[in-house]
Amino acid sequence: MIAFILNNMRIDKYLGITGCATRAEAKKLIRSGAVTVNGAVVKSSDAKIDPERDKVIFCGNEVIYRRYTYILMNKPEGVVSATEDGRDRTVIDLLPNDIRKTDLFPCGRLDKNTLGLILITDNGELAHKLLAPKSHVEKKYFFKSKFPLTAEAARQFENGLTLEDGYETKPAKIELSGSGDEGVITLVEGKYHQIKRMLDALGNKITYLERISFGPLTLDESLGRGEWRYLTEEEAAALEAHGIKNENK
Repeated sequence: MIAFILNNMRIDKYLGITGCATRAEAKKLIRSGAVTVNGAVVKSSDAKIDPERDKVIFCGNEVIYRRYTYILMNKPEGVVSATEDGRDRTVIDLLPNDIRKTDLFPCGRLDKNTLGLILITDNGELAHKLLAPKSHVEKKYFFKSKFPLTAEAARQFENGLTLEDGYETKPAKIELSGSGDEGVITLVEGKYHQIKRMLDALGNKITYLERISFGPLTLDESLGRGEWRYLTEEEAAALEAHGIKNENK
């Protein structure tokens, strides 16, 4: 089954925005008889469908209606986590024109030069639940530092640090590997430039940072930098369940 996310629209746009095919490809496939709506072959690309009610079959796969859009992206360096920006490209700019809906936004932020997993959605209620301070949603980052971290520095990091502005971070987890200058950090909060500021507080510097998980989601290693895909049905269900669980904490 192919999942999708929109309101009534032309069948070719519907297939394009769900990722089944480009608009041009969809038009050709529709003319070839590869698409049925409620069991009837549709050969006109401007035919309208109701995704709440109509059963669409595309090349043998049913296109299933989903109320919200959930996109997993592998954010590249130099791109900002915003819906629009006057100077830099945003994560929304990396999406095809067909699915740049005005209500899509990044759920949380990654710094401009931080790489990796970012969730893009139009489900504001769920995003609020996942990002609320009380939720303590875990976020994991692979990092590299300028200098190796000592066992004492790691202990301080895990106990929480006082940053330059006086903010006291919550306890975090750090797993060192190699020579101690790289590893995985797990946070349950997301303050501005937090990991960089925590390393600064230890007299060190972050040289590479990549988010590899967010709640139940993990970075899809098959995605190149700047590439994206829709969440699977299982991933979307796990994400929504995670939001409900954290709301009830």
